[in-house]
Amino acid sequence: MKDNAAGLARAAFEAGEGLLRLAPCWVPRSFLMPGRRLKLHPDDYYALGAHRGGIDERWFASTTPADNEGAPPDEGLSYVVHEGRRLTLRDVVAELGARLVGHDIWSQYRRWPVYSKFFDNLGPIPHHMHHSDALAQLVGREGKPEAYYFPPQLNWTGNRFPYTFFGLEPGTAKEDVRACLERWSVGDNGILDFSRAYRLQPGTGWLVPACVLHAPGSLVTYEPQWGSDVFAMYQSMVEDRPVPRELLVKDFPPDKRDDLDFLVEALD
Repeated sequence: MKDNAAGLARAAFEAGEGLLRLAPCWVPRSFLMPGRRLKLHPDDYYALGAHRGGIDERWFASTTPADNEGAPPDEGLSYVVHEGRRLTLRDVVAELGARLVGHDIWSQYRRWPVYSKFFDNLGPIPHHMHHSDALAQLVGREGKPEAYYFPPQLNWTGNRFPYTFFGLEPGTAKEDVRACLERWSVGDNGILDFSRAYRLQPGTGWLVPACVLHAPGSLVTYEPQWGSDVFAMYQSMVEDRPVPRELLVKDFPPDKRDDLDFLVEALD
């Protein structure tokens, strides 16, 4: 089997003279609503089942699995397609190594450590952050810095909320954020009262460091990012839909998930 994989990886690489053909990689998010601008057929946005949520993301050149509840092991992994056969890009990278990703990347990471995506939602995403390397390592994972670009070609409409909240307003105290977490189960916990929204302009973009809160708006967004799917939602309700508390604590150590001071200290 390994020989077959190695042969397919080499054949695909050589046939494309270094360019690989990748099948589209679609990812749903159960806590969001698709914005329907990713050029899928209207019948396909819930093709994975309504219980999985609508498809609102397309991942590119990914060797990172999506951290979705109930997902198959290969969700989020890109597949290389060659002569009617397919192999995950992760396996192709493992077979070809530096020949595919370059000596510097291969010698340091022994993998392809980044990927990019389009995400496309009808409304905003809850105020959340992505862990630093130090935080993610507590649960055996990696941190996730990311960046955004809002392509004019896909943003023919802004959908419901083309504004993104970033960070916390000057003067916000840790006690303010802790009080929001204490109110998780009583409706909107009010975390956005301590942040500011910025109107999104197609053709512009942002760099989002790890541990900085952000609530992305409803423009189609191209997102280059580190190859990790860690996150923590700090907003308990968005557009009158409750956010499960599990999405706040899933990537923190089990013994810290009820430690509100720890959850506040995790933020930049």
